[in-house]
Amino acid sequence: MTVYDVTMAKIRQLPESLAQEVSDFVEFLLMRRDSTRWQLWTQFAEALEMAELDFSDYLLNLEDYENRLARGEIQR
Repeated sequence: MTVYDVTMAKIRQLPESLAQEVSDFVEFLLMRRDSTRWQLWTQFAEALEMAELDFSDYLLNLEDYENRLARGEIQR
């Protein structure tokens, strides 16, 4: 049996949800081989990470503001 045959046999044993994860990973591997798609993906991932960091800072500042407002340190 080839590696392909063994891999396909294992995939057939998986429940649908895990087969979907395998499919997603295969799509990731194929994308990585396509330099244009990979470059777009890495740019997207970097932008998403920056957005999440900025949002995290926003939430921390909002929580601090709400706490200070509740203690009466800030007037509306």
